[in-house]
Amino acid sequence: MSTEEGPRLPHPSRDRGGTRDEAAPAPRQARAGTLQGAGRRAIATVCLSGTLEDKIAAAAAAGFDGIEVFEPDLVASPWSPAELAARCADLGLSIDLYQPFRDLDSTDDDRFARNLRRAEHKFDVMAQLGVDTVLVCSSVAADAVDDADRLAGQLATAAARAGERGLRIAYEALAWGRHVSTWERSWDAVRRADSPALGLCLDSFHVLSRGGDPAGFADVPGEKLFFLQLADAPRLAMDVLQWSRHHRLFPGQGAFDLPGFVAAVLATGYAGPLSLEVFNDVYRQADPARTAVDAMRSLQWLEEALALRDPATGLVPPPAAPALSGWSFTELGVDGVSGPRAAEVLAALGFTHTGQHRSKPVQLWEQGRARVLLNAYTNRADVLRPAASGVASVAALGLESADPARSAARAEAMSAPVLPRTRGAAEAELSAVAAPDGTQVFFTRTVPDGWPADFLPTGQQAGPGAGITGVDHVGLTQPFDSFDEAGLFYRAVLGLEAQEVIETAAPFGLVRTRAVTDPDRSVRLALSAATLRRGGWAPGVPEPQYVALATDDLVATARVLRDAGAPVLPLPANYADDLEARFDLPADVLAAIREHGLMYEEDGAGGYLHLATEVLGDRVFFEVVQRLGGYDGYGTADAPVRMAAHRRRRQQAAPR
Repeated sequence: MSTEEGPRLPHPSRDRGGTRDEAAPAPRQARAGTLQGAGRRAIATVCLSGTLEDKIAAAAAAGFDGIEVFEPDLVASPWSPAELAARCADLGLSIDLYQPFRDLDSTDDDRFARNLRRAEHKFDVMAQLGVDTVLVCSSVAADAVDDADRLAGQLATAAARAGERGLRIAYEALAWGRHVSTWERSWDAVRRADSPALGLCLDSFHVLSRGGDPAGFADVPGEKLFFLQLADAPRLAMDVLQWSRHHRLFPGQGAFDLPGFVAAVLATGYAGPLSLEVFNDVYRQADPARTAVDAMRSLQWLEEALALRDPATGLVPPPAAPALSGWSFTELGVDGVSGPRAAEVLAALGFTHTGQHRSKPVQLWEQGRARVLLNAYTNRADVLRPAASGVASVAALGLESADPARSAARAEAMSAPVLPRTRGAAEAELSAVAAPDGTQVFFTRTVPDGWPADFLPTGQQAGPGAGITGVDHVGLTQPFDSFDEAGLFYRAVLGLEAQEVIETAAPFGLVRTRAVTDPDRSVRLALSAATLRRGGWAPGVPEPQYVALATDDLVATARVLRDAGAPVLPLPANYADDLEARFDLPADVLAAIREHGLMYEEDGAGGYLHLATEVLGDRVFFEVVQRLGGYDGYGTADAPVRMAAHRRRRQQAAPR
């Protein structure tokens, strides 16, 4: 069912360091649905990797309206400021801010005079760039001014010189500034200076990282808010400077209330752009074209949240995400070695091969409401996977949508274009988009004339099997570089809610897991990533993926699987011994855990019984799970035991 060759997001682990098309993007058409006044989308060049040429090309291609020029990027560029201005104009980009100017104020009068001369030079550069606003950060220098009136006087002096040239200064409180580290202190300085050429720059990170209250923005006249910079971040207990320089995220990827922050700014009458300024180690090394799309999606998500919060913003939200009601199918990409093995295991798990695709080498296997496709195609219609490579992966996910066409329209509006797909005669018209890890996501309806009609019956009818009722969730390991991007993708494109990030000490390093789910828990995804991977030492199953199948009685299902010869993963006796010590489990449950290699976890709402199969191919396995009570997790605490067991099994068994 996977779509054929066409435009796609680069696979993070394969393409981020490779070459890409260097052709400059064409100027863009104006977008529909902008905020009244504010609402132009901008991005600081510091957010993106590469040369300045790479950065502006990526920003334009992603649909941004403007940029902030980070001075070190200009210094390293062969373009003169005037040439940069011309190039941005060609691409349809405005230059909205020149930044940063550091350590302006000083208790040393001679040094302050030198700083003013330095500012005059920057004003010359700004004139050539055609930008009227410069960002001045609060000073971190040892000679920074503490006296409020003296600081205001120096800012007023600099602003007067800027004003004479038709320029403005946006003053920003760095969260680690020596004397000015809160937005309130920066506003006090601006208010005291009382200069028309001096206003505030509000940065969400600097305000929210210090616990600032955006409600206070109501006391600031909108015309004194010269610029707005946006960044999200996870909640971390660390030095704020290191937190800022390495761990900022795009809106919707962290823990900050960005919709509330921006709503408070817009309520003042702010009329400038919504601009991203994100310092992040991953973004600074990743393909700028891809990062810019991620950044654009974050603003699209933010603008939708603002529109739903207050329709008076004037923003036209994208089509709402239609309700998702479950899994229509999960598709495994297989080859000549892994395909027969996967079919053998599915049969042992109680599945029946009920259908064969009309025009492609794709098998349909069913049990209960669980449907698994085995697809021997690559992403090109005329190329089979290599016959003897033994590779298997989760290639596609089919999601039941109340309105597949509207799901596709929302994806397009959230910078996730629908993938091209060749449809054969009498085959269903399906839309799919590419997730950040390359997995294709289909929007479907499982009705008689829907996608199942693409499969010719084999004559075999699905029976009760092993008691599997459907798909509980799918687990996908994300390349480290796309973990946060993936969370935002599923949140913005599909309307799923991201859950809390859980970190687990696993045999091969720390693993970070975040679930995304719909409110009814009918669609669940567990996204995980190793926080660091370096050198040749790697886990026995790099980047594992799994399909978790649901049952109402795992013990009974496990007995059926044992009798059918399913390759259930054996676990060490130490694990069951530890469960007996930690939980008050009935004797018969403990006996079943020992006999069948079951795992068990519980939270305050209920418990979770699950088992895993051996790995099929190079990375895919199945789990069978039973939720008890209101348990809402994914067995994350058991992952280290399962990982060690998988490695041990791979070492013991010859490849199949």
